[in-house]
Formats: sequence, structure tokens, C-alpha cells
Amino acid sequence: MTTTRFAPSPTGRLHVGNIRTALHNWMLARKASGKFILRIDDTDAARSKEEFVEAIRADLAWLGIEADREERQSERLERYEAAFDRLREAGRIYPAYESQQELELKRKVLLGRGLPPIYDRGALDLTDEQRAAKEAEGVQPHWRFKLDHDEPIAWEDGVRGTSKFDPKLLSDPVIRRADGSWLYMLPSTVDDIDMGVTQVLRGEDHVSNTAVQIQMFTALGEQPPAFAHEALLVGKEGKLSKRLGSLGCDAFRERGIEPEAIIALLARLGTSLPVEPIADREKLLETFDLSTFGRAPAKFDDAELERINTAIVHAMPYDAVKDRLPEGMDAAGWHAVQPNVSTVSEAQEWWRLVTGPVETPEFSDDDRAYLAEAVKALEWGEDPWHALTAKLKDATGRKGKALFLPLRQALTGLNHGPDMGELLPLIGEERARARLERAAA
Repeated sequence: MTTTRFAPSPTGRLHVGNIRTALHNWMLARKASGKFILRIDDTDAARSKEEFVEAIRADLAWLGIEADREERQSERLERYEAAFDRLREAGRIYPAYESQQELELKRKVLLGRGLPPIYDRGALDLTDEQRAAKEAEGVQPHWRFKLDHDEPIAWEDGVRGTSKFDPKLLSDPVIRRADGSWLYMLPSTVDDIDMGVTQVLRGEDHVSNTAVQIQMFTALGEQPPAFAHEALLVGKEGKLSKRLGSLGCDAFRERGIEPEAIIALLARLGTSLPVEPIADREKLLETFDLSTFGRAPAKFDDAELERINTAIVHAMPYDAVKDRLPEGMDAAGWHAVQPNVSTVSEAQEWWRLVTGPVETPEFSDDDRAYLAEAVKALEWGEDPWHALTAKLKDATGRKGKALFLPLRQALTGLNHGPDMGELLPLIGEERARARLERAAA
């Protein structure tokens, strides 16, 4: 069974890049009738906060990205200890004692010589006596995974195709800090094994991590999952944008962006498929395929999101929005204002044209006389707007803008807005007559 996972750290809110990763993993699982796991990577106890765990759950629920199960790394520490012990016994983990300052100095020296800034494995040259002396001085070791340098690391990436790394050009990664806390690499590998993850889809910034983790899977006697690395999001200007790192569900909700619009955009952003206002997720799933993903950076454009959102709002049925509409607005009211809104919340402002009050603009003497005629010609029936304008056209000879605009201005206080044929019955005869009389006075 296809099993995917989304593994956020609860050290902050989800941003648009995280959301895209979660969505694509959810889609990958759903299309294959598989399972999607939400894994909370909360091994960093100092920075992980329960409020962010709750926020991650709430944001995914709002987006309709439902996990089949949830796991927390903080509840699995004994599994990481067991793997650590196995690898240490096999000679694949070793202690290192360099400080951050020492490591930085080594890095600068290598860069100064035009060499890759790779860890030199100096800790492997220490004798047992030297290690004991370090610890007697109070220097606690951090722990590194020893990469196998004998052969290249290769895999068939679901997006990037054949991918190869020379392990000699990679540093042995630190997997555990001196205080005993875990870094990302080993716990993630153990989780993927234990949870039966078959597909890992993540950003291309993890490509070198994948090379390392493939060796970890092998060292633990397990087959690695299939890996795919999608291009990262960038701003429309073509550069990585700090703003994308803060653009999350709260910001979208404040702007009135519908979750369906976010899903429609992010589902296809970075693929060869056109981004369209598709609210039906089954249709999006039908066309979801890693083979459509490109290598070029995926450009996130606010204007495109707003265009998608407007189109989706224009197609939303009354039952889908009725709980968010202003008091008194029924299906007819929503149908009348819907073509004029880009967010559901804008319905409130347009509904004011019905409930009032509206500001009466200044009219010329000719227009006031014309509006006085409108008061006399107004008769309430099934279609009062078209009946009124037909009468006035015959009586005054006016047509086009001269016929319609003064009426709209008198009835709504605006030069534009919803179709008057739909709006006038909602205003009602009493309010309509009063507004026309006030404008004509």
C-alpha cells in the first residue's frame, strides 16, 4: 500500500511551502487509495510548542487535508535509542568532540584552499585515552553517522530522475547532539521504516539528506522508500521570498481566500498542468502525476491566487456559503451579489445596498425631473426593474446610460454594482420608492 507522510516541526505555523508539501503527499496517497500520515517532529523539546501542534492540525483540517493517522516523535524516543545502539555496535556511529568554533575554523580553512567544506573525520583518529581525556574535561561528544565511501549513492527520483552522490563529498552527518537530543536524520529514517512509508515526497533542499538517509536505511537492513524532490516555491519575482515563509492559513483566511482556491493553485503549481479554478478535488486527483512536475522553481503569485479564488467564489452555491452571509441574505440575494464579489465577506458590503442606508448623490435638474417620473412610473410586479425602465424609455425617450444610470444611482448610491433586475426586488417597493423620492426632491 502506498503510504506517505507530512512531517512538520511544531516550532511555528505552517507556511505556503509546507502546505504544498502536505497537499502533494496527501494527493499521492489518495490517488493510490493509500494512507497519509501526519508525523509531528517534536524531538526539539526546547522549541516545540503544543500551541503549534494544535495550529498545524487546525490548518490542515481547514484545508481539508485529512490524515489517516498521527504520530509524534516525542513518543518514540526508545525506537531511536534502539536504532542508535544497533548502528553504534555496527561501527556506523562514532563520537566527535569538536566545538562549533573548531568546526567553523576547519570549514574556513578548506574553503580557503578551494576544497569542499567537508568534515575531515578527525574524531576517528582519537584514541580511547584521548576520548576519555576529553570527557574527563567535561567535553561531551556529539555523534556522527559514518558514511560508506565505497560506492556512489544512487536512486531514481520521482521528479529529478536518476540521482547520484559521491559519499566522499558529503560530511558524516551529526545525528545526535552532545545533550542527547536528536537531529532530523536518524529519527526520520526510523519512523519511515516503522510506519511503512513507501513514498517520500519533499522539497529539493532535502536531496543531500536523502543520499545520507539511503545509507541509513541500508545500515539498518531496510529497503529505502521511493524518493521524489519537488522544486521549491519562489516569489513571482523569481527569487526566494521571505514573505512566503510567513504566508500561512491565518493570512489566507484574513484575506477571504477559500481553502479550495489554495488547493487548486498549489495542486498544480510547479507542474506542466494548467492552474485552473477547480474546486472538485477528485478532478485534481485524476490528473495528479509526479511525471508532470518540473525542475524549474515554482512561482507563487498572489494575483494568480486571487484570480482562482474569485472564480471559485463565483461558482459557490448558496448552501456552501449561507452560514457566512449577512443576516437576511437568502439564495436570491447571494445570486444577485455573487458576480460582484471576489471573497464571500464582500457580500456584506453589497448587501448594504439592499438594507440601506444609501447615500443619495447630487443630480442635475433634468435628472431630478426624470427621477420624479420614475416615482410615478414605478409599479411592483414580477420584474419591477424591466417594467420601470421600459415605461421610462417610452415616456422620456431616454436610452442607454441616460436611462439606467440615474436610477441605479438613486436606488444604490453607486455607479456600478449587481444586476438591477435582481437587486430591485430585494430592495423592495417601499425602500425603492423612498429612495427615488429622496433623489427627485
